[in-house]
Amino acid sequence: MRLLTLAALMMGCGAMCGQQAAPAGDAAKPDQTTSGSAAADGQTVAPVNAAVVASPGETLDPEIKKGSEQDVDAVGTRKIGGRGVKNWYSTNWELSVGREYSMEVEKTSHLVTDPVVVDYVNRIGQNLVRNSDAKIPFTIKVLDTDEINAMALPGGYFYVDSGLILACDSEDELAGVMAHEIAHVAAHHAARAMTKLGYMQLASVPMVIVAAGSWTGYGVYEAAQLVMPLSFLEFSREYETEADYLGIQYMYRAGYDPQGMVTIFEKLSAMEKHKPGAISKAFSDHPATPDRIAAVEKEIATILPARPEYLVTTSEFDDVKARLERIQNKRGVEEKKPGKGPVLRKVGQSNNAPAAVPGSTN
Repeated sequence: MRLLTLAALMMGCGAMCGQQAAPAGDAAKPDQTTSGSAAADGQTVAPVNAAVVASPGETLDPEIKKGSEQDVDAVGTRKIGGRGVKNWYSTNWELSVGREYSMEVEKTSHLVTDPVVVDYVNRIGQNLVRNSDAKIPFTIKVLDTDEINAMALPGGYFYVDSGLILACDSEDELAGVMAHEIAHVAAHHAARAMTKLGYMQLASVPMVIVAAGSWTGYGVYEAAQLVMPLSFLEFSREYETEADYLGIQYMYRAGYDPQGMVTIFEKLSAMEKHKPGAISKAFSDHPATPDRIAAVEKEIATILPARPEYLVTTSEFDDVKARLERIQNKRGVEEKKPGKGPVLRKVGQSNNAPAAVPGSTN
């Protein structure tokens, strides 16, 4: 069982070039499904969903400040949540903490080792990372679990649960959740949350003086290597909202239909209502409320320029999903293997006698 504190660290729970709908750096596959006004040769065009509330560029804001968090064209060149007054921690600290907790994750979890599944999820994630504000490389792995979850630790250690992949109906939905998680790392949310706690502690220690305009305060704090309980790192609504905001931009730049994030959030919210406990605590702690979804829809309409087409899904997604289902079914059969000893059947008085009981010695 994974530690709850790790889930808390995870969520509290993330460029299309020219006219191509394929993710940047990857050639479009002939069986990709896209939405929009046109599709490249060999592609299948999916009709635009009439239920969609907003489309990119629908009410585009003409006064977006260049280089700001609203400027999707500036993704990759922006400093979002970097080291400073609101973030005392270095990249080395994030890498060290992430590495430490990634080892704990892998000690208490089973990894999917199927190369087809692992390579597919890694390609999606790396494409999103290339189209994000993250300044560090990511290590992406798949956990073999029914839990619907994903978590990106500081330092770019990223885990996607197989249960999440099976819960998605299209590649853009999976990309939406992954982009949200990548955004938590790109915006240094774990380090910023720790910094807030640091200010609270420094307030109670008069001897530690934060010199104006210097690195003294957080330099002393980091040097002390003070360890804080990770349960305090549950990301605030502010950070979750920012992860939505940035994640939408990352998946858009990677070529995906940004509505994928909306549909998966709505799906997970409905699933939690009808089947409580099915969703990871990290997701259920920050539900996709109507206000949160409306904010995402507003972002799609006001800061994302319209594109001719967007990647929705691929046949590779369907193949990987089917492959994962077979892996999980096989795992279920193996877990139910009979115990040691002979398997016997008691002779009944009719043809409807009970079947043999696995592991029975009677």
